[in-house]
Amino acid sequence: MKIFPAIDIRGGNAVRLYQGDYNKEKVYSINPVDVAQKFAAKGAKNLHVVDLDGALEGELVNKDIIKKITASCGMFVEVGGGVRSLTRIGEYLSAGVGRVILGSAAAENYTLVTDAVKYFGEKVAVGVDALGGKVAVRGWQKVTDIDAFEFCKRLKEDGVRTIIYTDISRDGTLSGANLSAYEELVKLKGLNVLASGGITYMDELKKLKAMGVCGAVLGKAIYDGALDLGEVVKECEDAC
Repeated sequence: MKIFPAIDIRGGNAVRLYQGDYNKEKVYSINPVDVAQKFAAKGAKNLHVVDLDGALEGELVNKDIIKKITASCGMFVEVGGGVRSLTRIGEYLSAGVGRVILGSAAAENYTLVTDAVKYFGEKVAVGVDALGGKVAVRGWQKVTDIDAFEFCKRLKEDGVRTIIYTDISRDGTLSGANLSAYEELVKLKGLNVLASGGITYMDELKKLKAMGVCGAVLGKAIYDGALDLGEVVKECEDAC
C-alpha cells in the first residue's frame, strides 16, 4: 500500500476542513511547499494535493504553489481541484505532476473522463467523493443523485485505473475510515483504490492494506499527531 500525506490548499495556505465544510477550516501552515518538504523528510514517497479554491471555483487557483511543491519535494505528486479540461491535465503533467485527479468534472462531464483516459492513460485518476452513498461535486457543496459505488464500477469499465474514494462524513473528523466501503470497492478487480477520509489509527491502515486497498490518503491524523507519518511509511508502505 502506498501512503499519501495530503496537502489541501486554500488561500495559499495548507489547511484542513471538517467534513468538507469551507466554514470549518484550520490553517496548519502558510507555506505548503515547506509542509511537502517536511513530509519528504519523514520518508514519504507520495503526496496528495488538492486545490480547494480550484475545486470550488472550477479554476486552477493555486497552480503556481502546486508547481513549486512538485518541483521541490522529490515525491510522486497527484493533484486535484479545478481540473475541468484536457488542457489543464496537460498543464499539470508538463509541470511534473505524476497523476491528475478529476473530481466534479468526472461526474458532470463524463466525456472528459473517457477522453482523458484515451490521451493520458493511467496518469489520470478520478476522485469519488461520497456523502450518504451519493457523489458530491463542486468542492463537496452539491450532492448529486449518482450512486457512488455504481459510479466507481462505471469508471473501472471505461478504463480508469485509479480512484480516490472519500467518505465526506468521515473527512477531517478523526473518527476512523469507512472500512466497509473499501471492502466493497476492492472487489472491482483491476481498479486501484485509494482510501481517504477519517483514517486515524495504525490498525485501520493495516486492515486497509490487508484487504487490498492500493493507497491511503492521510490528513488531519498526521497534522494533529494521531499518526506519525514516518512510522506509517515504515510499517505500511509498499508497491500496490
